[in-house]
Amino acid sequence: MSQGPRGREAVPGGRMLRAGCRAALPRRPPGWAPLSGCGGAEMGGLKRTPLDDLHRARGGKMVPFAGWSMPLHYGEGHLQSHLHTRRYCSLFDVSHMLQTRVYGRDRVRFMESLVVGDIAELKLGQGTLTLLTNEKGGIVDDLIVTNAVGDHLYVVSNAGCADKDLAVMRGRVAELQAAGAEVHLEVSDNALLALQGPSMARVLQAGLSDDLAKLSFMNSITTTVFGVLGCQVTRCGYTGEDGVEISVPAGQAVELAEQLLGVPEVWLAGLAARDSLRLEAGLCLYGNDIDETITPAEAGLLWTLGKRRRAAMDFPGAAIIMAQVKEKPKRKRVGLTSVGPPIRPRMAILGPEGTPVGTVTSGCPSPSLGKNIAMGYVETAHSRAGTTLAVEVRKKQHPALVTKMPFVPTQYYMAK
Repeated sequence: MSQGPRGREAVPGGRMLRAGCRAALPRRPPGWAPLSGCGGAEMGGLKRTPLDDLHRARGGKMVPFAGWSMPLHYGEGHLQSHLHTRRYCSLFDVSHMLQTRVYGRDRVRFMESLVVGDIAELKLGQGTLTLLTNEKGGIVDDLIVTNAVGDHLYVVSNAGCADKDLAVMRGRVAELQAAGAEVHLEVSDNALLALQGPSMARVLQAGLSDDLAKLSFMNSITTTVFGVLGCQVTRCGYTGEDGVEISVPAGQAVELAEQLLGVPEVWLAGLAARDSLRLEAGLCLYGNDIDETITPAEAGLLWTLGKRRRAAMDFPGAAIIMAQVKEKPKRKRVGLTSVGPPIRPRMAILGPEGTPVGTVTSGCPSPSLGKNIAMGYVETAHSRAGTTLAVEVRKKQHPALVTKMPFVPTQYYMAK
């Protein structure tokens, strides 16, 4: 057992970090209105996750997010919560995410008609990050699709995109069924818990009969977790740390959360820490860094395109996306670092002549690094790492350096 969290240690630049914490907060994403037709109790027009009472009892500051009432942070505050996740582990409630299951012999054909990834090549239990695209090559959503045990695909979508994703998927199911295909979609009402951080494996292993050392990043198993049957454990997350997401029957979500929180080094963490952690890891936030006006080539996400899919060009927007692969897009997503005032979304990025060359899409003071980090889109000519640009903050120019991402090295686990 750990001798106790070190999350309250002094941090260089701590005052600046606290002052800039609001920069880490996610913008309200598209489609934030309450999701209809799946999961969650309603309260004041907002949906509530199965852990809502637990969040309130433990001091969570609740805010509206993507149509849900979600915890922003807890008593320790955003800064300490972020650092604790990097040093130990934290429990995040991500039950607002849309979970669906796709059944039928044509389920892979269905999924590949919507996304850019090679779903057919996934081994049993293996998952992949992929992109749902439109006919113009824009990113409708980023999804995790898993070839789950039990003859189905397990799909996790962003909460802010849930309504439009469901409309797209249900529409395509109807089209394929009318053409004689065998495919159907089910929306899950499971809760989804994310346990993230370097001590995750030790904490979780105590409640598993399965050997976590055999579970690699982006793979999943169905198992019993601390006595709760039928949990799907996927080794993934949104922090850059080793972690898992646990899809758990809604009625037993509180029981499982309390078991995990019974370990002193496991803290609850909210949206603010989740956002600054993902930015340090160089991960996109839908609605900020990617959306339907941005292509995979512009976003630096061409690695999500399966080799077979590139050759077949059989996904939505393939002609536009593959043309950008050959000719290079006019703009690219880059990382930025700076000192001075925090970099905020929508700030102008300026070139050497002081003229606008791009826009910031996400930014906050990095609790781990003690300096400002951001990502945004710039003209391709200015996208090389090491390029000195400027960001306009309150009508003043401040130097910013194009920096490779992730800003903080990721710790994803690959089994030997």
